[in-house]
Parts: sequence; structure tokens; C-alpha cells
Amino acid sequence: MQVSSANGLEARPTGARYYVLAITCLAYALNIADRYVVTTVMEPMRLDLQLSDSGIAFLTGIPLAVFYVSLGLPLSWLADRANRRNILAASLVIWSGMTALCGLSQTYLQFLLARIGVGIGEAGGTPPSNSILADHFPADRRAMAMTIFALGAPLGAWMGADMAGFVASHYGWRAAFLALGAPGVVLGVVVFLTVREPARGRLDPVAGVAPKREGFLRAMAFLWSQKACVHVIMGGGICALWGWGLIWFAPTFLQRAYHLDVGQAGALLGPIHLVTGTAATVVTAWLLSRPAFADPRRICWLLAAGVALATVPSFIAFQTHDLGVARLMFWLFIPALYFYVGPAMALVQNLAPAGMRATFISVSVLVANVLNLIVAPQAVGLLSDHFGGAGGPDAESLRLALLILAPTGFWAAFHFWAATRTLVADQARAIGAA
Repeated sequence: MQVSSANGLEARPTGARYYVLAITCLAYALNIADRYVVTTVMEPMRLDLQLSDSGIAFLTGIPLAVFYVSLGLPLSWLADRANRRNILAASLVIWSGMTALCGLSQTYLQFLLARIGVGIGEAGGTPPSNSILADHFPADRRAMAMTIFALGAPLGAWMGADMAGFVASHYGWRAAFLALGAPGVVLGVVVFLTVREPARGRLDPVAGVAPKREGFLRAMAFLWSQKACVHVIMGGGICALWGWGLIWFAPTFLQRAYHLDVGQAGALLGPIHLVTGTAATVVTAWLLSRPAFADPRRICWLLAAGVALATVPSFIAFQTHDLGVARLMFWLFIPALYFYVGPAMALVQNLAPAGMRATFISVSVLVANVLNLIVAPQAVGLLSDHFGGAGGPDAESLRLALLILAPTGFWAAFHFWAATRTLVADQARAIGAA
């Protein structure tokens, strides 16, 4: 079966489109797993390396984040001009190999350098993947496709929590990095050998016009003029600050507050990520495929309402002293970590001209990861150390720090709502600018 593109060119067969979607989804899963395995093993790592909460937050978050965000923009600029398949394949091999090296590290410095390598590799993952998918699915199907792509997040979080916790409880925290790093090297080779580079902008409704390849400053100026895009990027970024910031310390909190070991904490959170994250993503993909959501403003209203409602259980999860209540709140809160990712990516892609898509998504990823990997862990770690005082951080100091972070979900919801005011006009501008 062949699918006709909006500009009259013939798209690739349906099976090939969904193969690329599945491969990029799996790459995204490994990206998430390799990044967040540290959250599962953070407490045994902290004790082994004799660090404070702010110290372990710095080691696990900032070295990766600084190189991830600093290289993300130039690599996305390159992805708007060079072969995106090759960039993705090389990045997969680099970040997966460096994850394995984290497991071979014996000192603080060795782990620090390997973690920097993970950040360098991951910088070339999401922007080319999103840009490739945008040239396999037309505008009215991108929200659905990007939401399926986002299934990689709950799958990766489950791998980084449940699988990593199991390995760490039996073989030590270093073995968890080895177990998650090796498969990515193999997948990188598969991407290189089996994924073809699509023509840019072939499914856009601009007949017979090749996409412009603007300079970086021009792309940034156009992004800033797209007010709806700025709000969507901020909404997604603050969601990452809120939700993933809380989850960053959740395994450590469970181990301290309820005296669970690393395997038990991972086994509690892992299935929640997998089941609710997958369900939330699939249901969202189905909703966005309905005719009612052809109006992009309804997507933003859905994101705003969902995040605002989930903010309440995210607070209760860390306020309660009852493990049963906390578990229930995690079941209600964790789905919100996933359902916004695909729709937000699709909105950003539809608000960008074809020749700027990788740059736009890279800015979105940069904002999310600065807030998620630098601001949230370091702020929570510093607050926990402060509340712990001379006795050092403990369950109660960490609880107070997390409760300060939890209400920021309402801030994210505001930005998604604010995007609706100019969304339709800004989407039309992006098509015209192509």
C-alpha cells in the first residue's frame, strides 16, 4: 500500500513508515533508560562514593546535562543539513558505549568522564529522530506518530527502574549500567543498516517547494516570533522540571522513607512507569487520531487539564507517610510524565518550517533538560542538604525538598493553556515560511 503525500509526491509504504517509527521509539527508550538508570541506583552510589544529596545530584545530572544541552543545538543545526540517519546511528553507539563505561568506572573521576560521554552521545538522538518522523507522517498524523514515538519514555523508564533495580540488587549498581549500555550499540548498527534518509518536507502542504535551510540565528528569531511555540516549549520544559524532577529522587526517597532496598524501590516504580506510561501514551495517541483533535488548540487544552489534575497526587505522594497511599498516588501521577511528550513534540514540529524542525525540537529538548537534569536535581539536592542540617540528608529533608518542587505542575499547565491564543495563526505562519 502506498501513501500519497500532501505535495503530490509518493511517500514510502506504510510498513516502512511504521518500521522507522518503531526503531526510533526503541532508540528513545534506550536514551531514557541509559539516562535514568542513575536514579534507581543513586542511593547505593551515594553511599559507595560517600557523597551528599547535592553531591550525587551533581555527579549524576550536571555532567551529562551540560554537554547534552551545549552540543544539542549545533547537532540539530547539522541534522537540518546533513544525513539524519547517520547522526542518530552514531549517537546511539556513543551514548550506549559510554553508559557501559559508567559501569566499568571505579572512581568518581572515571564515572564523571563516562557520564559526560553519555551526554555527548544523547545530544544527537531526539532532534534527528523527530525530524525523520516528520518526513514520514503528514501534519495531521504527526501528533499520533510522535505520541507513539513517546512510548519509548515509559519503556525506557521501566528498563531504568525495574530491570536496573533487579540487576543492581543481585550484582551491584555498576552492573546495571553494563546491562543497559550494550543493547544500544547493536541498535545503532541496525539503524545505520536498515533506515533510509527521507526527503525533507515531502509531506508538507507546500507543493513543489524545497524547504529553506536558514541559518541558526534566523531559525532562533523565527522561533521566538512563534509565541505559541514558546509557550509549548516552556510547558514541556516545566513538565520535565516538575515530573521528572520528582521522579529523579523518588527511588532514593522510597528507600529512605520506607526502608526498601534498591531492587524493591525499582520493582515498585518500574511497573507503574511501564503500565500507566504506556496506557497514557496509547490513549493519548488514539485521542489525537480522532477528528475532534484536528483543531490543535484542543490538544493544548487536553495537556493543560491533564497536567494540572496530576499535580495534586504528585504532592500527596511525597506528603504521606503511608506506603500504600504513596503507591496509589504514583499510579495517578506518573502517567502525566508521558502523555504530554508526543503531543508537545508534534505541536513544535507543526509550528516550525521544514528546514528548521531539528533546530526547533533541539531548543525544546534543551529547555527540558536544563530544567530536568540541572535545575531540578541540584535544587532538590541542595534543599535536602539544607533541611538535613548537621546530621546530613535523610528521608524528611528529602521529603520537604520534593514538596517544594511538586506544585510547579500548575505552572506548566498555564503555558499549555496560553499557547492556544496564537496557535492556529502561528501554525499557518510556519507553513507559509516553508
